[in-house]
Amino acid sequence: MAGRYAVIMAGGRGERFWPLSTSKCPKQLLALVGEKPLIAQAVDRLEGLVPPENVFVVTNADLVEATQDAAPLLPPENIVGEPIGRDTAAAVACGGALVKARDADGVFAVLTADQVMGDLDVFVATLKGGMDLAEHNDILVTIGIQPTYPATGFGYIESGADFQTAENVEFRKADRFVEKPDEATAADYVASGKFFWNSGMFIWSVPALEKAFGAHCPEMLELMSQLTGYAKDGKIIEGMDATYPNLGKISVDYALMEKADNIVMACGTFYWDDVGAWPALESHFKQDEDGNTRIGQVEALDAGGNIILSKDRLTAVIGVEDLIVVQAEGVTLVCPKDRAQDIKKMVVALREKGSYDELL
Repeated sequence: MAGRYAVIMAGGRGERFWPLSTSKCPKQLLALVGEKPLIAQAVDRLEGLVPPENVFVVTNADLVEATQDAAPLLPPENIVGEPIGRDTAAAVACGGALVKARDADGVFAVLTADQVMGDLDVFVATLKGGMDLAEHNDILVTIGIQPTYPATGFGYIESGADFQTAENVEFRKADRFVEKPDEATAADYVASGKFFWNSGMFIWSVPALEKAFGAHCPEMLELMSQLTGYAKDGKIIEGMDATYPNLGKISVDYALMEKADNIVMACGTFYWDDVGAWPALESHFKQDEDGNTRIGQVEALDAGGNIILSKDRLTAVIGVEDLIVVQAEGVTLVCPKDRAQDIKKMVVALREKGSYDELL
């Protein structure tokens, strides 16, 4: 039986949660939802399926130490930092190299550090079923999430013919991946019963990944091959330092998932939330009688539908509606909820000014 592994991608900057999330302490290192940092929750969810010594984290080089502190169950050497971001295909190739250095036939899940899950027994069963199928078939498994509303902030997967049932989880062929739709299209997707949210989670064997990279993205196959050699010598960091500067940036979706014809989708029925921006917190915190989400020291008068977070000091709002108000890390942010996605634009603009680096 092939060994079972997990690779957790933790290289995001969480800019849509600025100013609480910064480049030095991005959202995966924060306890945004729950008592532990999101990365620690991602590790805890694997209990009983993948032992900690078989869990790897691929993060940024400057976040390795903080990630080790946030995920103390993992061996420190299992947390590796990329010298520069080269998108998710490179992170997957790096993770594949770490697994292959241990087990040339290993099966591993690719997970993210900043998602929130519920129904953990169903989540674990979904991973286990996917791993069982990936061990015995030349397939790339992805996890689609049963949509509960016509979301416009997620990509979708169109499912096709039934493939197999494993661990009481239904697996179907994946026909195509589609980008984030408009509201009318999203409503049609949900009504059809064939479309699932694209969770960005994958399961495959080392040989299946290598075959797919070889067919669709040879640059990543070469990277994985080179890094495997370094990993076997315990020098994966030196390997990334040598190979990353010349890499192109490409996501695993573009590199593989939109091209391959052997993709199988798990029908994920567990609770899942991408927690992509401040409005996502409304479903994780109890609102007051006026619909305000209050986190920290907050007072509100004649105010409704706001998200207010105040760290280490009192923030008071009067007569305002549907705002995001955040007081954290020496910064005050005020933004309409419907412009939450533009917070990332503000971070980019501030970075270009060059005057606020310590706050970003």
